[in-house]
Amino acid sequence: MSGVLLYARSRAVPRTLAVLAAAAVLALGAAAAAGSDGAPDRLLPLVTPTPLLAAAVTGAGLHSATDELDRTAVRPWWPLRLAQLLGLTAVAAALLPVAVPGDAPAVLRNLLGCTGLVAASAVLLGARLSWLPACGYVGVVSLASDGVRGRGVTLWAWPTQAGDVTAAWVAAGGVFALGTALYAARGARPEGPRG
Repeated sequence: MSGVLLYARSRAVPRTLAVLAAAAVLALGAAAAAGSDGAPDRLLPLVTPTPLLAAAVTGAGLHSATDELDRTAVRPWWPLRLAQLLGLTAVAAALLPVAVPGDAPAVLRNLLGCTGLVAASAVLLGARLSWLPACGYVGVVSLASDGVRGRGVTLWAWPTQAGDVTAAWVAAGGVFALGTALYAARGARPEGPRG
């Protein structure tokens, strides 16, 4: 078995891909239940939580059971970590706009931003808790940005903005780039008891 396949199996990439596909099917079912007969406003409640769920699933797959081996390896791990994160994000980016067709640009932007938050959180808190800051941020922003106006809102409230808001794309893209760079360089924080 090649090194890439072993790496993918050790990081539960096949399981993460299966859960991403299941999340897309669930979102598709929720969109059908909402009666998306050409009315994007009926799908608005799915535009934020669906990418958040996909990012949380991706974050859980960033866990490494072999922290000590990773740190002492002769070859650098950052290319594999980068490929893993970008590959899972690409799969989610291909599935989610099909599942939630209401505002595909907002779904993609929210996926990128939430994945960046989750990746940075995996570095700081560990992969198992990486979903928590992203859920907290998106939840608080969803509640706090309702009815708030101003230029700055489009930056900090990027998860709730329409898909064509440039400042929201810049903010989400910046979060994604930062989180991806942190995870590729450092990897997920070691978890569990130390001996």
